[in-house]
Amino acid sequence: MSFKLSLENKVAVVTGGSRGIGRAIALEFAERGAAVVVNYNSSPDAAEEVVKKIQEAGGKAAAFKADVSDFKQAESLVKFAVDTFGDLSILVNNAGITRDQLIMMMPETDWDAVINTNLKSTFNCSKAAVKHMMRKRTGRIINMASVAGQMGNPGQTNYSASKGGQIAFTKALAREVAGRNITVNAIAPGFVDTEILDAMSPETLEAALKLVPLGRKGKPEEIAFTAAFLAADGAAYITGQVLGVDGGMAMM
Repeated sequence: MSFKLSLENKVAVVTGGSRGIGRAIALEFAERGAAVVVNYNSSPDAAEEVVKKIQEAGGKAAAFKADVSDFKQAESLVKFAVDTFGDLSILVNNAGITRDQLIMMMPETDWDAVINTNLKSTFNCSKAAVKHMMRKRTGRIINMASVAGQMGNPGQTNYSASKGGQIAFTKALAREVAGRNITVNAIAPGFVDTEILDAMSPETLEAALKLVPLGRKGKPEEIAFTAAFLAADGAAYITGQVLGVDGGMAMM
């Protein structure tokens, strides 16, 4: 049997799909034939730009506003995908924020915001998507974790906890739904060239890159290709795994 990295006839929801890694994933999936719902919360123009780019290339896409840290809005997102494109094959839980600060100075609100946006949204969207995927007896869930969830990162107890939680969530859910032919995997990017990285000072970034054996930042497109691989038919025997795309930072 020969597999191709095609997503033809698939319908994907990408949370946080208007910018950075989410944008790259939406474009990659569409290029490989998937219809894509680009979720956003606060950047409608960026989301519409992604949709327009996909449509101009002959693909199918639609934008949908939802704060996926709220369960009802996550349910509405999944319903929109099914109502618009008739299915939901792939869910990418990519929505995420940072609120970096040493724990002694970290406000409780910053802890709650990161946990809710990064981790609770993964629960919300996955719960809503699994209901549909269980009936179909097939599906792909891909959680965008981080090397910070594997190694920890000073000043990021909230972010590291949220990403470590996503990894544990991935493994638990993978066991729950494997009998229905649904796979659940996580990608753990390292330092990727996005707006989040742009916020780092040049000195901090230089020090951080010294921890990367390959000695460079990752590209959003490299994360997107990995997501497409996990979403494709040829990855049907991979579940409960954490695939590091980090230049070698967390060799386990």
